[in-house]
Amino acid sequence: MNDYLLTIILGIVEGITEFLPVSSTAHLRIAQALLGTDLSNGFWKMFAIVIQIGPILCLPIFFRNRIAVWLASFPSGTRGDRTVMTHPVTLTLIAFFFTAVPALLLKKLISKHLENLSLIAITMIVGGVVMWIVDAIYGSHGTSSSENDAAREVEEMGVGRSIWIGLCQALSGIFPGTSRSMATIAGGQICGLSRFAALEFSFLLSIPTMVAATGHDLRDSLKPTSGELPVHMDSHSWVLLFLGTLISFVVAYGVVGWFMNWVRSRGFVPFAIYRLVVGAAVLAWVATR
Repeated sequence: MNDYLLTIILGIVEGITEFLPVSSTAHLRIAQALLGTDLSNGFWKMFAIVIQIGPILCLPIFFRNRIAVWLASFPSGTRGDRTVMTHPVTLTLIAFFFTAVPALLLKKLISKHLENLSLIAITMIVGGVVMWIVDAIYGSHGTSSSENDAAREVEEMGVGRSIWIGLCQALSGIFPGTSRSMATIAGGQICGLSRFAALEFSFLLSIPTMVAATGHDLRDSLKPTSGELPVHMDSHSWVLLFLGTLISFVVAYGVVGWFMNWVRSRGFVPFAIYRLVVGAAVLAWVATR
């Protein structure tokens, strides 16, 4: 397949799936396999990491007003009833800490299974079942239907819930195919957050998590082997990286806005069903290869 067409397709896949609870890692691996891309190729491995910069950049732009209010109100909060430990900025960093530490400790286990399509498919199915059950049981909790209501819920989360959500998100780093957003949304609903508040906190927590994960993965992919970089970069390669990142940014920005509006009036069950169908299809495809 033409490199430019492949880049456009993968950029769109990354932009659509990064923040939906369906796992962008799983979809990129599946797309690369279906399109005949060598999953062990150094450049395309790095490409899958670099284009995540697009969605990373879209979040602080999309949530610029919320982030500005948080930073301006630190540490007492918008109502003056928060402390350094209970302010949303700190709660986000606490959740990030409890995501990052397990992921770093289990790094070797994670990297070993990143290209295992069967494991990814099974994780997609299990995650779909969990999401369906959680949304059915806890989906009616809370009444947040606006950004202000969600912001209030996030401010009142507390350290305990922040730790719990961080640990839930760690699962997405340990088991490829879990999905960061699926894990944090389900974890947030279980501990009492409304769908909308769980989704907003998931997005905000994604900012430090994605920056750290992408930076770490990129550094590892560029580690010299035998004194040479594992990826040879020429002008063609740089154009592909820029194009893929730009496409993923534009698509992800649109998806975030659409998903926020969707969750205001609908649940996550359609995404759970989608995970089950895709996971089953990939298992069947792998079995016939």
